[in-house]
Amino acid sequence: MRNLSERGILTVVSGFSGSGKGTLMRELLKHYDCYVLSISATSRKPRPGEKEGESYFFKTREEFEEMIRKGELLEHAEYVGNYYGTPKKFVDEKLAEGKDVILEIEIDGAMQIRDKYPDALLVFVTPPDAKELRRRIESRGTEDKENIEKRMRRAEMESYGMAGYDYIVVNDDLEECTRLLHGIIQASHYRPEHQREFLDQIRKELKQED
Repeated sequence: MRNLSERGILTVVSGFSGSGKGTLMRELLKHYDCYVLSISATSRKPRPGEKEGESYFFKTREEFEEMIRKGELLEHAEYVGNYYGTPKKFVDEKLAEGKDVILEIEIDGAMQIRDKYPDALLVFVTPPDAKELRRRIESRGTEDKENIEKRMRRAEMESYGMAGYDYIVVNDDLEECTRLLHGIIQASHYRPEHQREFLDQIRKELKQED
């Protein structure tokens, strides 16, 4: 039986703060060995315990701006005076190895990825309702009332971007949600836009049969 393309799938995962997307990513990587989480580049200084090439690719501000000029980033943004972005080389190398690459980024970055990689898979993770979202944020015990309200208002604004994603996944039961996300990504391997080389070969063979 002829194999379809074994190139990996680029998946962008976004979600409200408090949606549990980080926990979901850890579960996905723990249970399945076909995934790799993209490592971001940043211009900020390493924090205690962070390692180069594992936590981030640490760059000086000048080095980061040079990466921007050379088009070496799939997406980037500046936050609290520091740059953050996704190196194109790392992602392309892992995809070529057949790994399904996961990018955990916000909506603006996801749209930048969609512009550069039209066949990227975009998934938005959300709790079942606003009441549960608030409960999760409050249960962290790290936010005061003012910051909780800011996060809820931000979630309201982000909700208008959900329609731009390919799938919306409700993170209610972590185990079930992990299986669902895995199934969505694996099924995407069979979408025509991910099998262009295979389709071109079939067309070529059929033309020769005429």
